[in-house]
Formats: sequence, C-alpha cells, structure tokens
Amino acid sequence: MNAIEMKSITKRFGPLVANDHIDFDLQKGEIHALLGENGAGKTTLMRILYGLYHADSGQILVDGSPVHITSPKDAIGWGIGMVSQHFTLVSPLTVAENVVLGYNKGYIYRPQEVIQNVTKAANQFGIDVEPSAIIRHLSVGERQRVEILKALYHNAKVLIMDEPTAVLVPQEVDILFQTLERLRKDGLSVIFISHKLYEVMTICDRITVLRDGKKIGTVLKNDTSERELARMMVGRETFGVYRQGEQKAGNPLLRIENITAVDKKGLTALKNVSLNVYEGEVLGIAGVSGNGQSELTQVLSGTLKPASGKIFIGDKEITNASPSEITRAGVGRIPEDRHAGVVGELTVAENLALESIEKFTRRSTLDKRLILKNAEQLISEYQIKARPTDPIRTLSGGNMQKVILARALSPEPRVVIASQPTRGLDVGATEYVRTKLLEQRNRGAAVLLLSEDLEEVMSLSDRIAVIYEGQIVGIVPGTEATEEQLGLMMTGARQEVKQHG
Repeated sequence: MNAIEMKSITKRFGPLVANDHIDFDLQKGEIHALLGENGAGKTTLMRILYGLYHADSGQILVDGSPVHITSPKDAIGWGIGMVSQHFTLVSPLTVAENVVLGYNKGYIYRPQEVIQNVTKAANQFGIDVEPSAIIRHLSVGERQRVEILKALYHNAKVLIMDEPTAVLVPQEVDILFQTLERLRKDGLSVIFISHKLYEVMTICDRITVLRDGKKIGTVLKNDTSERELARMMVGRETFGVYRQGEQKAGNPLLRIENITAVDKKGLTALKNVSLNVYEGEVLGIAGVSGNGQSELTQVLSGTLKPASGKIFIGDKEITNASPSEITRAGVGRIPEDRHAGVVGELTVAENLALESIEKFTRRSTLDKRLILKNAEQLISEYQIKARPTDPIRTLSGGNMQKVILARALSPEPRVVIASQPTRGLDVGATEYVRTKLLEQRNRGAAVLLLSEDLEEVMSLSDRIAVIYEGQIVGIVPGTEATEEQLGLMMTGARQEVKQHG
C-alpha cells in the first residue's frame, strides 16, 4: 500500500498554473525524489500535501484513505512532517525545547523531563544532536538534524525534505544521507525535493520529474541516468557547456599583487595572493569552501579593505576603492549570495538599475521611464521570466540570478568577478549562466571564476589557480588539469605557479 497518493492535483496562482493535474505516489519505506527546474511546481505540490496551500482540485490519500488537509496541524496529525531549507527553529531556545514546541498536550513543562524524552528520541532515531545545546550555537547541518528529530518526535511517518542540501557543505550532505538511509530502513517514507541530479541518483529509489507544472514521468533510479533525467527536466538534451579554443594571452586586465586580508574574526584569510587575469580568458579558482574565496571576492568588490597589497584594473589602481568606484572602473560582479546581491523589496526594474543609478538620473531625479525601458530590454535579452514591476523577492533562484547577470554583464565590463555563479541553480539555469560567462571571455573580458564546483571550474577555465588556507598553491593550464591533481592541491600540495598556461 502507498503511504501517500496525490491524484490529479491542480493549483493556480492567477493566470499561472503551478500544478496541472499532477499524480504522485509515495510507497512505504522509500525515498522518492521530486525533481525539476526552479519553478517547475515541486514546492507548490508539497506545500499542498503539508497544508500550507490548498489545491483547486484533486485528492489526497494517506494509507489508502481520502483525507482533507487544510493546515500543517492536519498534516502532522496524519503523520506528515516537513523540513524546508529555511528552518523554523527558535534560536535562543535549546534543541529539546524546540523539539517539544507545540507538543505539550496540556502537560506542565518540566525541563529535565523534556531533555530526557528528547535524548531518548534522538537515540531511538539515531540522530546525533545534543538536546541541551542552544540552537543559535549549532551549525546548519546540526539545525537540520533538529528539524528532522522534531518531525519524528511528532510521529511523522512521511518526511518531506525541500531542497535539504541547498544549505549544507559536502560533509553534512553525507551525514544527512546516512541518516535518511537509516530512517528508511526503520519504515520512514521520504519525499526528497531537489534539482541536483547526482544527489537523487545517490539517495533515491524512484524519481518523479516535473516541468512547467506538469508531471513528465516517474522512473526507477536503476532504469535511468543523469543525462536522461536532465532531458526530462528541461525538455531537450543537455551536453554541458565548455570553453572552446585555446586562450591567446592578451594584456592583464586584472592584477592582484601580494594581497593580504583579515576576516571578521581577526584571522588572516588571504596571505600574499598574487594573480593576473588576462583579456579573453577565464581564470578559475578552485578550493574547498572556507579557504579565502569569500574574502578574495569581498576585497575585489570593495567590501573588505586589504591589510596590504595592490589591485589594478588595467593601469588603474582600485585597492581601496568603493564598490561603486570599482563598477565605474569596468568591473562586473556576480556575488556568491544572490539574495544579498539584490534588494528584495524593490522591483526587478529597480534592481537592474541599482549599480549604475547615475545613468538613470536626470537633474537629481530618477527617470522611471528610462528605468522601465532598460528593464524591458534586459528581461527580453536575458530571458528573465518576470515583469519589470514584480518585486524581485518573488522570482525563482534562476531568474534572480539572471537579473544579477543582466545588471553585471550588460555594460560589457572589462573584468567579470563571478563567485559561485551557479550555486543552487537547476540544470537549465546553470547551463545558461555558464554560457553567458563564456560569452564574456569570447568578447575579450577577463573573467575570474570562484567556484566550489570542480566540474564547473574544469569545464570553463583556461587556467586554474588553487587556493588553500588563503594562499595560491599553484596554477595549472585548464587543458592539463585533472581532478586528482586539483584535489591534491586543494589539500595543500604545492605546484609550480605559472602566470601563463
């Protein structure tokens, strides 16, 4: 018998059909992936199952019986729990207090008894958390385990996980997968929402693919491949995006000379970093997260002042320049956190104008007609699925990233600094962003690519510099780099540093 059945679920938001007569079933004791691009309808479907949205039509069955789920309280009552990528924990409280929140059933609150009960539950489910720890002191991975424990404590038999790996580092992903595998063997059924092909092929038994609000199909993991899933997701074959042709070294457009910088904790994050990025090339920076990439991006963006060293764009020194001065010097920036790179309450049109506001000012007054015209042109050119007047916070991750790309790249900057440009994006959006970066290279810009995705660095880069503990430990030509060689360097093994490759 199925744990969950959803029959012909339809949900509209105005003229948009988010879910179009979708059928979905979850078997007992399985991990079932719900796969699709951003905006395909995955989260909407699961919010209907959890009672956050109400379907316009369709039916939900739990253990074979029709049910009406009008709120999360109803869903929890039917044994359905949800862990979203934006956690709902109360930071000043302990793990135990968060787990029992809303579960008191009229009992008097006894702290020691609560800690004992939660400790017992954590041991029973094999979830490694400290019940007396304060939530705000926990890592992201530990907080996610608290959310899972909370759902199980409330007797969840079905767990919906919405993009659970989006906020985790690789080591935390491994721990999550081990936890889910163990819980599945104990009878838990899991719906795993994702757009990462390799993850669903690692952890899931069956995979249902949505595209544009419609169900494309359900397949067994053993009967499919990443390539076939990508075709189902985007409606065409995806062959990946790779640099073409050899880079012929031109002039250095970005010069970084002996930069040393200190992070927020007062520790040295960059130690005498020197790099040249030449016109018409992509220089990729590979490294394990937390080895100075963020600080290098901040220094080059004008948000962190270096302790020593110099930075040049062409012949112009920009070492201590402000972000707006750096933009005027010919630098286009794609920040590592797209949400921090936009102002959520402003419209798409206003966000597109943010970094060059003087272009849209007439006699100290903003020219709204010009801002709107600019937005219409860029929305068309960059295939952004939005209207100029939409608040940018309502856009999917892929479309928000396209707004940032349009803003950074439309002035045709001499230097492009792209930090984690495809993090959290689906197959189609990733392909689009990579294509745009190579277009910049091919028109003669110098592109500095900072990415924790090694495949991305190897696909796009003419040369690859590896950063380890704030130092460049080597630079290798993109055509000669291997995963093994780069992996060794990322753990500190030194290579000869060549400025040209």
